[in-house]
Amino acid sequence: GDPVDVMLAGFDTASLTPEAIEQLREAFGFIDAPLPQQFVTYIFNVLQGNLGISVSRYPTPVVDILAVALRWTLLMTGTALLLTFTIGILLGIQSAWKRGGFVDTYILPFGAIMGAIPYFWVALIALYIFSLQLGWFPLGRAEASGIPADWTDPNYVGGVLYHMALPVLTLFIAGFRSWMLGMRNNMVSVISQDYIMMAIAKGLPDQRIKYQYAARNAILPSLTGFALALGFLLSGSLLTEVVFSYPGVGLTLLNAVNARDYPVMQGIFLILTMMVLLANFIADSLYILLDPRTR
Repeated sequence: GDPVDVMLAGFDTASLTPEAIEQLREAFGFIDAPLPQQFVTYIFNVLQGNLGISVSRYPTPVVDILAVALRWTLLMTGTALLLTFTIGILLGIQSAWKRGGFVDTYILPFGAIMGAIPYFWVALIALYIFSLQLGWFPLGRAEASGIPADWTDPNYVGGVLYHMALPVLTLFIAGFRSWMLGMRNNMVSVISQDYIMMAIAKGLPDQRIKYQYAARNAILPSLTGFALALGFLLSGSLLTEVVFSYPGVGLTLLNAVNARDYPVMQGIFLILTMMVLLANFIADSLYILLDPRTR
């Protein structure tokens, strides 16, 4: 049934009049109107920031629920994306520059193996080893219990970072391989170009050639896949949140599915789509800034 049927399933509805039930349906956006009119009404509400009312947490607006969950997801996913991108790119540069070296021989195969394992399994393995067996990290949650939420309190911030460390490490281990391998392939292609050979023949410092001449041009194709990588990382973070009971969008989505909370599910899918589109825009903007030929 619709959200009203789901919400009223566990209650005695004998005392509710048909008019009251119909008013509930209107509150959830189920208006008696043609589909085009319903679609226009939905778009108008979305533009106003109105994503409806939660079924499982009635009468809490969906926006309020997503605002809390999205904060934790952005914190974890943003940190993981920054680490995977930065370290993956640097490892890819070193792997291509010193082919056959330690990074190319050991770290690249390790990343390939871990990248082939689903995020969910990596999270389970990390949770079992580092939390259950070694006890180095907490089993779940995002905050230390007993400490008031105050971002100016070092103890609270330290607890948040401590609880976030293992989920971020999981996303990093499972995701840095794509950046590293892509950057390595681009670097190998760029290093063989004539202007790199000329720079080497002139005796320019290796660090200058590696970063200013080769890496700057090799990183451009990687930026085009930034949005795609964000999509994979978001999907991985949703599953990782479930494993670690991290109160982000992933755990909220799971709870919404179990409760058949359609408005919350719809709001989450809309937010995730907008985040990927925004990442596309940022990637295109960075490409223009780094490559003068596109201006």
